[in-house]
Amino acid sequence: MTNFVLTLPLRTEKWQEDILEKRLNIARQIYNACLGEVLSRYRAMQRQKEYGDAMNMEKGQERNAALYKLQKEFGITKFDLNRYVKPMGQKFRQNLGSQMVQEIAERAFSAFEKLMYGTAKKVRFKAYGEFFSVREKGNATGLRYFEDGNVIGWLGLTMPVIIKRSDEYAAGCFRNKLKFCRLVKKVIRGINRYFVQMTFEGIPPQKHNRKVSQDQNARVGLDIGVSTIAIASEKDVKLLELAESIKVDEHRKKLLQRKLDRQRRANNPGKYKEDGTIKKDNREKWVKSKGYLKTKMELAEIQRIIAEKRKQSHHRLANYILSLGLDVRVEAMSFKGLQRRAKETTVNAETGKTNRKKRFGKSIANRAPGMLITLIDNKLKYLGLAIKKIDTHKVKASQFEHFTETYEKKPLSRRWNKFPMGDVQRDMYSAFLIMNTKENLKEIDVTRASAAFAHFLELHNKEIERIKVLDQKQLSSMGI
Repeated sequence: MTNFVLTLPLRTEKWQEDILEKRLNIARQIYNACLGEVLSRYRAMQRQKEYGDAMNMEKGQERNAALYKLQKEFGITKFDLNRYVKPMGQKFRQNLGSQMVQEIAERAFSAFEKLMYGTAKKVRFKAYGEFFSVREKGNATGLRYFEDGNVIGWLGLTMPVIIKRSDEYAAGCFRNKLKFCRLVKKVIRGINRYFVQMTFEGIPPQKHNRKVSQDQNARVGLDIGVSTIAIASEKDVKLLELAESIKVDEHRKKLLQRKLDRQRRANNPGKYKEDGTIKKDNREKWVKSKGYLKTKMELAEIQRIIAEKRKQSHHRLANYILSLGLDVRVEAMSFKGLQRRAKETTVNAETGKTNRKKRFGKSIANRAPGMLITLIDNKLKYLGLAIKKIDTHKVKASQFEHFTETYEKKPLSRRWNKFPMGDVQRDMYSAFLIMNTKENLKEIDVTRASAAFAHFLELHNKEIERIKVLDQKQLSSMGI
């Protein structure tokens, strides 16, 4: 069963906010205690000879069984962590319910699992003021919503939920079953604001201004990069910059980051070496001036604005894509792999200088292409569908030419394909080929592509003309 979330603001008074801050801090301390405890147990297990023997075994059921046996012996399970946190729940029962304390312990265990299974290099403890949300496991006890008074109740606190009378979407959400509530704190323009995120069971109501295609057979091909996306369908062809609205804020963010670094260095000259790197052996406390803290707050606000604009932009784009068709196809890509720095050190043959190891980490962090794919997939799941991911290594959309049915490896600098019927932008042509893959998602349907190419070229040329008349500088990766 699918779920969806409705976020609504709360009307709080100063004394209530003080209590909320106190409870969030208690939750943070419980989280850190659970994380520290499970990490301590894990380190103790790693020191055992049996653990080394198990890690040297071949991957398989025997190895997994041996490791799981050790985890149970050392109490490294979700059940053991729930038992560890139970006395804390008793001590703080006036501020946090027992189910909420268990949920915090499970959140800590989930963070630890990323370390244990190798998807993260380390666990991160929460500093003071960095714990922003708590939730219950249901809507029966503790933090819960009371429909009669349209309020959130939480162990003595009663906070009205702000819902506009004209909000038909929110009214439609309440027709579904409410599973649980989450309290969320956001710092907006330096002021703490509190919201409730209600998780409902079922399908979210459709907004009146959102158009979704009713044709499940209408295909849409997506060629998504780190900063751009090419869209090909029978109705339209587009080449767009991801989250274009954050450009101005990105520039402001860079300036604030540089200013923050200058202030940090000026306040802590003894923490840096002559070459500008940090002295790791210096354990003195970092000095933070009032100006530094003010700049840090400005930077946090800019980052919040960027995150909100990016999310809104991705939602609009996802809705537009689904208005073109519901058979959405995209290459299976690992954006985490593109974020990693290059391992090998290479030298430029022409200049003799060492090439930089950085890749696309900053662009992916700002544009979040993976978030867009997830949003599209989630919206399709509400309709009982899913996004189709083609086999990137077998299809090779960026190298294939359907006219000759041959593959040609092209450098990234080559942004156009030259065909007898006319030149075609590389990314849009890849999206066209992805749209015309066979149902096995492992090869191009050449017959289908040949029949649809003339119409695609007409829409392609129309999109190129649209981009050229725009009074703004385009990304170099577009090649326009």
